[in-house]
Amino acid sequence: MNLRSLKSISKKQNDQHIPPIAGTLFGVLLLIAVLGAVIGDGKYSDAILGTWVSMWTIIATYILFALKVASQWEKAIVLRLGKFTGLKGPGLFWIVPIVDTIATWIDHRVMVSPFAAQKTLTKDTVPVDVDAVLFWVVWDAEKAALEVEDYRAAVDWAAQTALRDIIGKKMLADILIGRSSIDQELQAVIDERTTPWGVTVQSVEIRDIVIPQDLEDAMSRQAQAERERQARVILGESEKQIAASFAEASQAYINNPTALHLRAMNMLFEGLKEKGALVIVPSSAVDTMNLGGVSGMVSMAQNNLPKE
Repeated sequence: MNLRSLKSISKKQNDQHIPPIAGTLFGVLLLIAVLGAVIGDGKYSDAILGTWVSMWTIIATYILFALKVASQWEKAIVLRLGKFTGLKGPGLFWIVPIVDTIATWIDHRVMVSPFAAQKTLTKDTVPVDVDAVLFWVVWDAEKAALEVEDYRAAVDWAAQTALRDIIGKKMLADILIGRSSIDQELQAVIDERTTPWGVTVQSVEIRDIVIPQDLEDAMSRQAQAERERQARVILGESEKQIAASFAEASQAYINNPTALHLRAMNMLFEGLKEKGALVIVPSSAVDTMNLGGVSGMVSMAQNNLPKE
C-alpha cells in the first residue's frame, strides 16, 4: 500500500466522521446570512451587509470543519501543530481547523485477522501449510497511533512470522497432535511483540494443517498397518486364553472317560440337530465311543415298538 492510497483512506475516514449536524448548521447559518442580506437591503450599507454575510459564512465554515463525531468504539488521535494533544471520542467533539488534525481513528473492538504460513518446513523437513486466526484488541490507542506506523499490518506480520518460527522448531507429529499447545505458545509470542504497540492478543486458533498428499497417503497406510498389527495381537491373545481354557477343562476328563464320551456324544448330537448336517468323525472315535453299538440298540428299539 503506497502513500497516496493511505492518504486517500485517511481522507475517506475523516469525511465519514463529519456529522450531519455540521452540514445542517452550515446550511442554516448561510441561510441566515442570505436572509439578513435580503431583509436588510434597504436599511444597511453594502459594506455592512458584506461584513455581516462574511462573518456568518466564516462561522458556518468553522462549524463544518471543527465539529466531529466518533462512534462508540472509536477514539480519534488529535495532533495540534504536529504534536499529540489527546484522544477524542466517542461522541461529538471539537477541533481547531488548520491547527488541529486527526491523525487516525482507532477501533477498540475485538479484531479478527486470518493469517497463514505456506510451505513452511518443520523440524523434520516436512513442508506444511498452516492456517490460523488471531483475535486481538487495541487497549492503548495512543501507543497504537504513535509507536508504530500501521498497527494493523504490524500485527499481521508479527503473527505470520511467529507462526513460521514455531513450525520450524517442532516435529510434524507434535504439530498434528498438539494444536492447543501451539495456540498458547503463539498467543504468548505474538502478545509479547504487540504489547509495546498498545495491542493485546486474546487468543490464537489454528484452523487447518495441510501436508503433502504423498505423505498423507503414507501416514494412512502406516495407521492401517498399525491397526492390523493390533488386531493380530488381540487375536493371538484370544487364542492363548481359549487354549488355557481348554487345557483347564481337559483336566476334568483325564480320569473320567465316561464324561469324555458323553461330551463327545453331545457335540455330535448338537451337530446333527441341524437339517441336512453331515458330521464326519474318525473311525477310532466311533470305536472309542461305541457309537456303532449305540446306533444298533436304537434301531432295535425302534423296530420293536408296537405298530398302531
